[in-house]
Amino acid sequence: MTIAPEEYAIRAWLETVVIGLDLCPFAAKPFRQDGIRFSICRSAETARGLERLIEECRHLDTDLSINTTLLIYPHSLHEFDDYLDFLSLAETLLSEQGYDGIYQLASFHPDYCFADSDSDDPANYTNRSPYPILHLLREDSIAEAIERHPDPENIPRRNIALARNLGKSHLHTLIASCRQAGAPRE
Repeated sequence: MTIAPEEYAIRAWLETVVIGLDLCPFAAKPFRQDGIRFSICRSAETARGLERLIEECRHLDTDLSINTTLLIYPHSLHEFDDYLDFLSLAETLLSEQGYDGIYQLASFHPDYCFADSDSDDPANYTNRSPYPILHLLREDSIAEAIERHPDPENIPRRNIALARNLGKSHLHTLIASCRQAGAPRE
């Protein structure tokens, strides 16, 4: 099976940044157990991007071996504001399709910036990725993981402190190396 360069880059980011820095203490287990689906939307059209999201929900509905889906948008949503508009549409669509309480979206983008945050704040790197991503999670899996974690409320504070300690330059280099890992070889 050939892995697309975008998927390869996201796998490298997941291993190196998300799991490697322990930004998400819940990611390692499904990654090791092949419980993460990597799906790429190659269309730049908003309507098609939203259709793909619902297709991924339906896939999760039928394949219980998959814990979560990373839906990658390498050919669209390059501007962070456009991504936020798309995220809002996606959340509305999930609700309209009856997926409230079943699936939840987490958001990742190369230029992610938390509200009321300076774009240079290293804390933004906790949600930065090589490509725009909608992370589709099962709500019941989230609840179960949080219940087992000794201190889930402290995860965001720990991540912010870690990101600021590592610094913008180091984190930027890590993510850039993941994207480069997915670049086609000459």
